[in-house]
Amino acid sequence: MFGIDWNNPQTMWLNYTNLALGVVTLICFVAVGYNIVKELVEQRQKSHAMDRELKNMLSAQGHAMEVPGLGWTMADGGEPVPPPVFTRPPTPREKKQ
Repeated sequence: MFGIDWNNPQTMWLNYTNLALGVVTLICFVAVGYNIVKELVEQRQKSHAMDRELKNMLSAQGHAMEVPGLGWTMADGGEPVPPPVFTRPPTPREKKQ
């Protein structure tokens, strides 16, 4: 195999050692690759779970939420606040005029 004389008494132990080290190296590469793929899959699932939870939170009525036993509560304890309307700040040219 690959031009190696496995029965040569002078190189037999060197060949077996090289074979064992090659097998251990392949096992290590497989283990590292498996853990990298596993970690990427877990991060993706965690990200999707957080996205799903955030969408569920934002789809609720603003800052009001249902609390078991209390009913609908609001963080500020008052009336629902309309969302703010953002306007573009004036540019320097508009300020001069």
